[in-house]
Amino acid sequence: MKHIKIANTDLQVSNLIMGNMRLNQLSITEAEKLIRTAMDEGINFFDHADIYGQGRCEEIFSQAIQMSPSIREKMVLQSKCGIVTSEGYFDFSKEHILESVDGILKRLNTDYLDILLLHRPDALMEPAEVAEAFSMLHTSGKVKYFGVSNHNPAQIELLQKFVPYKLIINQLQFSIAHTPMIDAGITLNMKKDQAINRDSSILEYCRLHDITIQAWSPFQHGFFEGVFLGDMERFPELNKTIASLAEKYGVTNTAIAVAWITRHPANIQVVLGTTNVQRMQDACKGSDIRLTREEWYRLYKAAGNIIP
Repeated sequence: MKHIKIANTDLQVSNLIMGNMRLNQLSITEAEKLIRTAMDEGINFFDHADIYGQGRCEEIFSQAIQMSPSIREKMVLQSKCGIVTSEGYFDFSKEHILESVDGILKRLNTDYLDILLLHRPDALMEPAEVAEAFSMLHTSGKVKYFGVSNHNPAQIELLQKFVPYKLIINQLQFSIAHTPMIDAGITLNMKKDQAINRDSSILEYCRLHDITIQAWSPFQHGFFEGVFLGDMERFPELNKTIASLAEKYGVTNTAIAVAWITRHPANIQVVLGTTNVQRMQDACKGSDIRLTREEWYRLYKAAGNIIP
């Protein structure tokens, strides 16, 4: 398992992350086996959010792992807040952030989070209020580092103007079959749909500002429109190319999908949302595979993209 250092922190982390959005689909025993498998494979980074299972996923995680100080010190724990699903809106108010973190810590049975992310942008955000909440959380020792998810460069700049701590993470959707972060840059100034800038150059912005990108839905295409792996109807050429490389490297197609993301020089972390032990193990084999440039671009083209 490849490990990287998150810029502007003391965190050495696995380049793969165990995502816990669906952990409430498992029993405590099944959840423990999945978490132990991830740790045995070298994963030390675990991603949560207060809306996952309405908090139940965090509870299952801490119960399954039998959270204790000795276990906690082996983990980097990240959670997110800001989405109010019961009402269908976003809330970055100081009161909501502080209340959310207290709930997260209680459910995870820990005294602190390594990283707190704001979960999608809140159009009504008051950045000074967010800064006040972050300062209180950091000073109290409840949160060490802060970041965001699904934010564009201007939104990050606005926050960073007020927040006294470096924002270190941006969690964004990215996979071989979902590549708006790189499409426009490759076809700059061309009269093609691929050349439309849909992402405000967020990949380059994060690299320039030492913000680590975490790729969610690494096996999905579109916005939860399905898994592209094995979908020969919509992605025949991509799956054939993946299968060829899987045979070459002696791994499964899941590992190649992971390796395509981790090959990027931005040191992108991959969030694995699987609840299947075997798929977790298969995905982890992609952590250390370094695809060649030709292979990386071949996969990109096989997904239906233009290479001028």
